[in-house]
Amino acid sequence: MTDHWIVRLACAAALMFASAVAGAAEGGKTLQAGNDLGDRGSLQRGAQLYMNYCSGCHALKYLRYSSMAEDLGLSEEEVMNNLNFSGVPIGEPVPVTMPKAQAEKWFGKMPPDLSLIARVRGSDWIYTYLKSFYLDPSRPLGWNNTLFPNASMPNPLWEMQGLQHPVLGKPETAGADAPVIGLKLAEPGTLAPAQYDQAVRDITNFLEYAGEPAALKREKLGVWVILFLALLTFLAYLLKKEYWKDVH
Repeated sequence: MTDHWIVRLACAAALMFASAVAGAAEGGKTLQAGNDLGDRGSLQRGAQLYMNYCSGCHALKYLRYSSMAEDLGLSEEEVMNNLNFSGVPIGEPVPVTMPKAQAEKWFGKMPPDLSLIARVRGSDWIYTYLKSFYLDPSRPLGWNNTLFPNASMPNPLWEMQGLQHPVLGKPETAGADAPVIGLKLAEPGTLAPAQYDQAVRDITNFLEYAGEPAALKREKLGVWVILFLALLTFLAYLLKKEYWKDVH
C-alpha cells in the first residue's frame, strides 16, 4: 500500500511539473471563451466545424458517433451523412482520417487526440489558441501562434478567419528577435471577425462537451435534484409545523 501511494504521488508531481513547463513555454493571456454547454445549436455547429476542419488530423477516441447523435439531438442518419467522414460504424469513436505515414511526413508525428483537451487546457485556452495564429515564414509550415509559440500545426481555420500578421515590438536587447506584441488582420477571410469568434466559440463548446459528455446529462439532472430538494424542504417545514403546533 505504501509503495502504491508513493507511485501515485510521484505521478502527480510529474504531471504538475509537466504542466508548469508547458505553461512556461507559452505566451500571452487567454481570452474568455464564453461558451455554453446548454446551447445545443452551438454544440451542433461546433460538431460540424470540428468534423470538417479538425477531424482530419485529430481523433476523439473517447467520443462515439452514437453518443454524439443522442446528446446533440441529432438522428443517426444526420450524423452518418453530415458528420461521419471516416466511414466507421455509428457505434465507433471518432477516428483521425489522415494516414499515419502522411502525419509523420508532414508533422513529424501523429497529431494528438483531442478528447480531453478542454479538461487539460481549459476552454479559454482552446478559444484563444484558435484566434492566435499568424503568418511566420520562418516556421516549417509558415504559421506560428502567440499563445503557443512555435506550434507545429498550421491554422486550420485560416479560410474563415483570414490571414493575420504579427505586430512587432522593440527587441529587449541588441540582436534579439523583435517580440510579437499583437496581431492584425491583413487579409479578411470568409467570415467577419464577430462571426469567426462565434465559430471558434462553437468549436470550443463542442470540445468541452467531448471531454465530458456526461456533463450535459448532469446539468439536466441537477435541475430536477434542486426541485426535489425544494419540495422536500417544504414538506419538512409543514411536518415540523404539524408536530409543534400543540407545543407551547
